[in-house]
Amino acid sequence: MTLLKIENLHAEIDGKEILKGLSLSVNAGEMHAIMGPNGAGKSTLGYVLGGRPGYEVTAGSVTFRGQDLLSLEPHERAAAGMFLGFQYPVEIPGVSNVQFLREALNAQRGNRDEKPLSGAEFLKLARGEAKLLDMDAEMLKRPVNVGFSGGEKKRNEMVQMGVIDPAFAILDETDSGLDIDALRIVGDGINRIMRAPDKAVLLITHYQRLLDYVKPDFVHVLDDGRITRTGGAELAHELEREGYAGVAA
Repeated sequence: MTLLKIENLHAEIDGKEILKGLSLSVNAGEMHAIMGPNGAGKSTLGYVLGGRPGYEVTAGSVTFRGQDLLSLEPHERAAAGMFLGFQYPVEIPGVSNVQFLREALNAQRGNRDEKPLSGAEFLKLARGEAKLLDMDAEMLKRPVNVGFSGGEKKRNEMVQMGVIDPAFAILDETDSGLDIDALRIVGDGINRIMRAPDKAVLLITHYQRLLDYVKPDFVHVLDDGRITRTGGAELAHELEREGYAGVAA
């Protein structure tokens, strides 16, 4: 089953075209990695799929689970099962992780006509996810990402993903700011949460190192707004050895 289908996608910001005819199909059960040089359009792709304001789609189509994704508001995309992990997770002063996550999860459950979790049910779920990701449960009480290191922010996002349990995750440079131990923990978390026959992942990264843990089914090279080459895990190793300039389309 195809979860995400992108056809001839063109998008711009502030009048500058960034995506220039990108096409990609992601089936349930698959993990896809997007690699490419700076300015190629990797983060723009994530923002367009997530519905970030300011990114205008000028041509093409995107369907998600059979729906026209581009017609949905960001909260509707989340309720449909999409999760976006940011390259630079934002800080939200005054809002605790627990409060933020419980409201987000119960809003999605409400949109799906599911009963909201009680405080006790939610705390059990959130603490369980924090433990699995080796994150101190006390950090759940702190304001979202405030005072967190880069690695703590990324680990916190994995806790968010585990709690929300999406069908499709777009992870934008989840490996940035992670040391060796945190990289392994986050990689294991991605596999545990998202490796399932009815789920899929689009992992945006510059480096091959995270792919050693998550082992993508497909690796795509994104350059100048379009996918120029697709391969398996061996393509990531080739990029690591030769660089983007050395890998011809």
